[in-house]
Amino acid sequence: MRVRNFALAAGAMLAVPAFAGAAEAQDETTCDVDRAIVFGDLGYDSAQFHNGVARFILENGYGCETDAIPGETIPLNNGLARGDIDVIMEVWMGNPVQAFVDAVDAGTVVPVGSNFPDATEGWFVPRYVVEGPDAIAPGLRSVADLPDYIELFTDPEEPDKGRFYNCPAGWVCEGVNSKKLIAYGLEDYYVNFRVSGQALVAAAESAVLQGEPVLFYYWSPTWLMGKFDFYQLEEEPFDQEVWDAMMAADEPTAATAYPVSNVIIAANAEMAAGAPVVIGFLDAYETTSMMVSQSLAFMQDTGATADEAAEEFLRTREDVWTEWVPADVAERVQAALSE
Repeated sequence: MRVRNFALAAGAMLAVPAFAGAAEAQDETTCDVDRAIVFGDLGYDSAQFHNGVARFILENGYGCETDAIPGETIPLNNGLARGDIDVIMEVWMGNPVQAFVDAVDAGTVVPVGSNFPDATEGWFVPRYVVEGPDAIAPGLRSVADLPDYIELFTDPEEPDKGRFYNCPAGWVCEGVNSKKLIAYGLEDYYVNFRVSGQALVAAAESAVLQGEPVLFYYWSPTWLMGKFDFYQLEEEPFDQEVWDAMMAADEPTAATAYPVSNVIIAANAEMAAGAPVVIGFLDAYETTSMMVSQSLAFMQDTGATADEAAEEFLRTREDVWTEWVPADVAERVQAALSE
């Protein structure tokens, strides 16, 4: 039996056995749940997109019935433990809610597989600033280089400094980035410019559309990262001890990159134990942060719903999802998409 390791929180690991029946389930193509499989409908686009992909395949490829219950993270995780919810397509292991951790410990919830293992946070500039024949700062590679590029990111209100677009005040990332500015010795060089979430997006998008430089914090998967090409400035690889010391200090002297989050699929343990076909599919389901970002960008540009974006993904990324399912399941899904 395989054992997978999923980070429960920075520095903590949980070993969970993958389902012994998952491999065998790949030979089965008929739904083995005799009722509607209930998905937790988290109220944000990426989770709803994944629900759309998984539900379309289960319904049209395996003949399952599915449903969804909307809610917020904690109530849905509690529902997953009780059995009111069967599947949640996004559990962020970098900082999971305690309800999920407790349910896994109690054996009522099981991690099934990694949905996308590379959710990232960091400091970005447009790629054309640092790469390509017209790059204006080809030497800019890491946060350590930023003191040499103040003029490139000049703050209009303090022109002797550059401008770093930070998160809104009160967001966790705002505090982290503020600590990093101190630790990297950048406070004398850059204005810590805190903006609203909408203004943060607008600053990055506007700069790219005009071909201008901009320095900002952001994360993925998001439509912004899927629509435009950004370069993440290098930092020292994530180190838990350095991170803890940075966050505890008023004047930190060292910093580290944000941890990369593994975003997994979780299922109610009782349902999972009796459904090797469904769990086999969910175990094989895997995307990347960029794939999700591109689907979110499709939604942003076209006004498509999460379900419409899911169908677009299934039409255009057969190279990805057909690896998750047996050939005859794939054929049924493809037939449904063509109707």
